[in-house]
Amino acid sequence: MRRVSSLTFPAFLASAVSILFLQEDIPCMCSDHATLQTYLSEWLSQHSALPDILPAKQPFWDQPGVLADKAVVKSSLSSPCQSASFLSASSLRSGDWLFSLLIASCSLRLDDEVARTAVTLRLGLLLCVPHPGRCGSLVSTHFLHSFVCK
Repeated sequence: MRRVSSLTFPAFLASAVSILFLQEDIPCMCSDHATLQTYLSEWLSQHSALPDILPAKQPFWDQPGVLADKAVVKSSLSSPCQSASFLSASSLRSGDWLFSLLIASCSLRLDDEVARTAVTLRLGLLLCVPHPGRCGSLVSTHFLHSFVCK
């Protein structure tokens, strides 16, 4: 989940850079780019150097902030279970299952319990109450025992 405030700065920079060529073609008194220069200076004070050609795509401007936020969250994790959940949730393509088409005629429909379990595991929430498993050992609230029990 992203904070809206963390998106505004990169969105403005990407938008402003993407229309620079238009501003140069329109003769007016307001083409000094003072606001853009101020924000570029601010971005440089927080992040790395600028390339020779300023990218007009938001991911370039957004990436340093995303990596900083990710490092803060990662450093606050206190258990191996939290770390595993965070690493799996933040891996590339981890949310692609959300884009699948649920076509019942092709057996691609998830029932309510399967969807609840998938979302709960994805978010690292408590899935069940502790109880003895089939093998006799205790199943934790995260239900991770089922992944390794034979």
